[in-house]
Amino acid sequence: MSAALAAAVPLGILLGLGLWSLLALVPRIGAPRLAARIAPYLVDVSPAAHELAARRPSEPATLLVGMFVPVVWRLRLALSRVLGGDATIAARLRQAGSVITVERFRSRQLLWAAGGAVLGVLVAALMARVSAAGLPLQLATAVIVAAIGLLAPEQLLARAARARLARISVELPTVLEFLTLSLSAGEGILDALKRVARTGNGELSRELGRVVSELNSGVPLVDALNRCAAMIALPNLTRTIDQLLGALERGTPLVEVLRAQAQDAREETKRALLAAAGRKEVAMLVPLVFLILPVTIVFAIFPGILVLQFGF
Repeated sequence: MSAALAAAVPLGILLGLGLWSLLALVPRIGAPRLAARIAPYLVDVSPAAHELAARRPSEPATLLVGMFVPVVWRLRLALSRVLGGDATIAARLRQAGSVITVERFRSRQLLWAAGGAVLGVLVAALMARVSAAGLPLQLATAVIVAAIGLLAPEQLLARAARARLARISVELPTVLEFLTLSLSAGEGILDALKRVARTGNGELSRELGRVVSELNSGVPLVDALNRCAAMIALPNLTRTIDQLLGALERGTPLVEVLRAQAQDAREETKRALLAAAGRKEVAMLVPLVFLILPVTIVFAIFPGILVLQFGF
């Protein structure tokens, strides 16, 4: 096979797919049939309507997606079995405030792994050209880069979840004080929650907005708050919601309970800051030892060295 023929075959396939796509974009002349118009409304009661509504247009993109969807589904299932932790992924997605599902996240992992594999192959090929790297080293490089692409989304998701939980923890005292102010002004707990969800623009305010949406749809207050605490899984927020629900059951004044919880949340934030400062004490010494101290020594010794050189 000549080089021209080898290049003509893939180019011809691409040209055929492009012409097919253009023909699929041409609008059909005439109105759709009555059966096609009413099929989406009868899919639950008519198998024929379900089959008609499930038909896909004969365009190349749809056909290719239909061909590769089962393969992607099997790969995603195998990835879930190997890595496991779908419940952990679902919890982190909820904590990070993401709206994607676990299946879509696994598909994203597969895409990252494929991109990492391609990048690893390119790096291995570059290593083979610029150095005398053996085949085992090239294979190891490709596998390592693909593994990094596979595991990177989970690490990024965990980091996003921790960052969002930290923001919620910081916002908790302010939100509790706002609720206390609203309750002291004579509003009920439902009105206070609606006011905070409507006025605030932080992460905790958005979570309270979801609670208010569930309340408007008929979910009891206890169930909505317990679900919010279970999905976020932040100890400070869980403790606050437990105290709030306990005060509602016993008839304890909510203002005093929320004020005490706000004070406890501020103390917890202060202790967390002190603990973080203690953990980063060694890291804070790095610029002092390797940057500030050498510059100080240079400024102290350099003039004396110049005097000695020019004096003698």
